[in-house]
Amino acid sequence: MKASNLCKLFFFFLFLILVTPAFSQQKLGIFDGSADIGTNVKRGSATFIPQNEQYIVSGAGYNIWFDHDEFHYLYKKMKGDFILYTRADFVGWNGVDPHRKVGWMVRKTLDGKSAQINAVEHGDGLTSLQFRRTDGATTEEVKTKITHANIIQLERKGNTYTLRAAKFGEPFVTEQLADLDLGDEVYVGLFVGSHNADVVETGVFSDVRISVPAHEGLVPYKEYLGSNIELLDVQSGKREIVYTSPKSLQAPNWTPDGKNLIYNSDGLMYRFDLANRKPSVLNTGDVKNNNNDHVLSFDGKMLGLSSGVQQLGGSIIYTVPVTGGVPKQITPKGPSYLHGWSVDGKNLVFTGQRNNEFDIYIVPSSGGKETKLTTATGLDDGPEFTPDGKYIYFNSNRTGTMQIWRMKADGSDQEAVTNGDFHDWFPHISPDGKWIAFVSFLKEEVPAGDHPFYKHVYLRLMPIAGGTPKVITYVYGGQGTMNTPSWSPDSKRIAFISNTTIK
Repeated sequence: MKASNLCKLFFFFLFLILVTPAFSQQKLGIFDGSADIGTNVKRGSATFIPQNEQYIVSGAGYNIWFDHDEFHYLYKKMKGDFILYTRADFVGWNGVDPHRKVGWMVRKTLDGKSAQINAVEHGDGLTSLQFRRTDGATTEEVKTKITHANIIQLERKGNTYTLRAAKFGEPFVTEQLADLDLGDEVYVGLFVGSHNADVVETGVFSDVRISVPAHEGLVPYKEYLGSNIELLDVQSGKREIVYTSPKSLQAPNWTPDGKNLIYNSDGLMYRFDLANRKPSVLNTGDVKNNNNDHVLSFDGKMLGLSSGVQQLGGSIIYTVPVTGGVPKQITPKGPSYLHGWSVDGKNLVFTGQRNNEFDIYIVPSSGGKETKLTTATGLDDGPEFTPDGKYIYFNSNRTGTMQIWRMKADGSDQEAVTNGDFHDWFPHISPDGKWIAFVSFLKEEVPAGDHPFYKHVYLRLMPIAGGTPKVITYVYGGQGTMNTPSWSPDSKRIAFISNTTIK
């Protein structure tokens, strides 16, 4: 957010402080209430702005430290494991005290001496994990290796708490604390403390997400979490949830007219109207075992499907008019996973497993002989044509790490374009041909040849001419998040899926 806009917000919410009670049970967005924590704390406030899904929290207090705390808290009660995520900024970086604080906090109670843990950014840039093990105990701290982080994520798994922090655009830096028992039911929420009992400071929290992750022992492809369809502004990183479902929704395609998204769920294809934000089933005849490898032709008239047919060896490729109809079978055997159309619509490029090896193939969109384009040992996947038709981008783990590669449309001149810091999957070229967006898995969470559900992933962006990839959002997702081309036609936004248990 620009400084001028933050200043305007500051004066507006300074007024709200004067009219908002110190303790409120009024529901604000996803939170249940707000309160000034501590004794005789100068009044703070919390406000939710639905139009841009932001929370504005203002708070005073001597500190969150020693044996007791004073601050303003926007909270809800939760049980079990969770992931708390936000992009946090102060209103006015030149605040009164360099140790003012914004962040996430988990507390046993709302008493000022309560045991607690918080993931915090200070006014001077210090980013740390601070905690009080028991009520009234002295606060302890684990400092991160970075400063001025504005992406703050705090996770709980049992009695282990993990802070993931980053400057927007960069990967997370992680710190962890084990064996902190705050009880099963806790308060979780956003907080602001001014580090000055006589001063109120304000924080702006954007892209706030509370996710309930997969339970221990979840059986992949048999058990699923709920889904959010989100739209991401690529340049600013601003996120918007446009639809939530308790079902597994996967791989949204953005139609070239900009009006709809197409995704799969429970084997069916759905059209999601962005104007009225309602889905409807897209008719695919008897082809009703569709997976998340579906692609629109460049002109938007045809939809390519990948659908499981056990007697034919797995996933089979079909094409159908985007308005629905009877699909035409293209590949005679599986597994065959569709990822791209040629610009003229005459060819399809896909990943096929033949002779126990996954390679990139091209086949006429009307059906016919398939031609193999890659021969290297390893998994080659996710092929997609550039809008000028000259290149095919894909991902391959032929080096031992999954990286983004490119080759000419005939399969020649194959070269890696990412460096292997992460396991990178599914490159998608923007309609204007200037950018590549892709999904990056963490090496410590997944092997090079897998892209499972329900992991920490980054969506990253790099110029098609080359350069250092930038993180454009931080997601709990993975399989189904962005398997297929999902750019808006103006190359400004991306549609993707994030996941959470929805009760």
